[in-house]
Amino acid sequence: MMFTFEALVQAYYDCRRTKRNSASALAFELHLEQNLITLHHELLAGTYQPGRSICFVITHPKPREVWAAGFRDRVVHHLLYNQIGPQFEAGFIADSCACIPGRGTLYAAKRLEHHVRGITRNWSRPAHYLKCDLANFFVSIDKRILWRRLERKIQAPWWRDLAELVLMHDPRADYELRTAPALLQRVPPHKRLTCQPTHLGLPIGNLSSQFFANVLLDALDQHIKHRLCCRYYVRYVDDFVLLHESPQQLNHWLATITDWLPATLGLQLNPRKTVLQPVERGIDFVGQVIKPWRRITRRRTVAHALRRVAQIDAGQLFETANSYFGLLGQADHSHTNRASLARLVRRRGHAIHSDLTKAYRRR
Repeated sequence: MMFTFEALVQAYYDCRRTKRNSASALAFELHLEQNLITLHHELLAGTYQPGRSICFVITHPKPREVWAAGFRDRVVHHLLYNQIGPQFEAGFIADSCACIPGRGTLYAAKRLEHHVRGITRNWSRPAHYLKCDLANFFVSIDKRILWRRLERKIQAPWWRDLAELVLMHDPRADYELRTAPALLQRVPPHKRLTCQPTHLGLPIGNLSSQFFANVLLDALDQHIKHRLCCRYYVRYVDDFVLLHESPQQLNHWLATITDWLPATLGLQLNPRKTVLQPVERGIDFVGQVIKPWRRITRRRTVAHALRRVAQIDAGQLFETANSYFGLLGQADHSHTNRASLARLVRRRGHAIHSDLTKAYRRR
């Protein structure tokens, strides 16, 4: 089964949801009907080929290479995800987060807090946590291993061919660099897609890459939950946490995972980011810290928010401040941090809602 034109239109609406005012989205929308019809014909005829990508570097929280596909290619990514995503996600465990509707950072933090409360009987018993991070995750993904997992589950030949085309496309063959070469050099070679072999690496920044990463790491989730029989476990992209009463059991699981990952998925843990500690010391996860009886925002995140609000241009202050009010509000103990943010925003001329949840535009 292929797809309808209505499905392509829906993919376009999904794609433009947060990109409506971008230059590529506006250019596509200028001749919307013709662009969609042309794309529809290319897909049906099998002549569609991904176009040029854009490469740039972000510096927060650390220098990182980002790849953005062209807008019409992102429409195709949404079309593919809308078709095959639900059948894969139906088999994901409830503790797999990121790039799944309703399972963002807040879901991940609450899920971990729920597990901590469960294993400690509401903080009345001791327990330990093991936090792990995959080393250079996106640039280390072996597309051959990932394709074998995709191929087994996509039954329709047309969708299987499209998934292979999207997965195996190498953006390095045709891209535009939109960053200063000096800034690009700040990204270590082992974290740059341009420095990897052809069969390694997914471009950070595309919906397809996030979805494919979840498909690959579902094997890790299933291994930890059903082979290691770890009851309390949460993963957000390449960060994951295991809980147990015994630190010896966590050390045993760590050794098992360390051996299993390279042999099965071609990935490795980052030993510098592996942490084994009692849960009462606090678990730093997805920008929040789960501590006894409270969940707070990471101090570094709060400091960055206050610094940026103090320095940002007045024209961008309203949107930036409200995004940080929303971020800080995700923690259940955030009044002090929101009050500090509110004082800064008021000093710069904006009124603040009485419950410290949003700023108002200046008149």
